[in-house]
Amino acid sequence: MKVYVHSRGIVLAGKAWEVREKLKQYSRQYVFVKDWVESQNIKK
Repeated sequence: MKVYVHSRGIVLAGKAWEVREKLKQYSRQYVFVKDWVESQNIKK
């Protein structure tokens, strides 16, 4: 499972079940993908 975060969005690469689980995990922390991307840009 790989997660690539870009300034304009994200790319999830992996098996379907891995992608679903990762999306469930991040949905507990972030309401929108925009929030997720912005939080990753702040950390860098």
